[in-house]
Amino acid sequence: MKNSLNVKGHFDVTCLDASGNEKWTQAFPNGIVDEGIDYMLESAFNSGTQSGTWYIGLIDNSPAPTLAAGDTLASHAGWSENSDYTGNRPAWGEGTASGRTITNAATADFAITGTVTIYGIFVCDQATGTAGTLWSTAAFSSTASVTSGDTLKVTYTVSG
Repeated sequence: MKNSLNVKGHFDVTCLDASGNEKWTQAFPNGIVDEGIDYMLESAFNSGTQSGTWYIGLIDNSPAPTLAAGDTLASHAGWSENSDYTGNRPAWGEGTASGRTITNAATADFAITGTVTIYGIFVCDQATGTAGTLWSTAAFSSTASVTSGDTLKVTYTVSG
């Protein structure tokens, strides 16, 4: 048997206006950061503590974020978090793994409160703050402009 593990993620994002009409949609891959890979190995093979819930956050950095494998939730010099939405980071809400894939059962939704450009997305194990584990980061494939009243609907899939 020859088998390999190539863990990767993929985002599907749809922006709806205040009336529920689709403004744009984007699909793009993400990179798993070093801290995320270490977390996966520790929790699977070394009795490491598992995170109960994963959250999705928005990246804001003009003109474009600089994403690095060494980024952590506490230290990511090439980007900042965008918080122009209601509440905390929404939970990913992952379903059951099957066929080497796991995805969220329902979209993670952001109720946008400002007129901004979103440059990317990240996944971490904290609803707020910078203490915790950063799993992955990704830059949008093209400009992602949103206005107050829009809703971003995010589906995230991890496969191996």
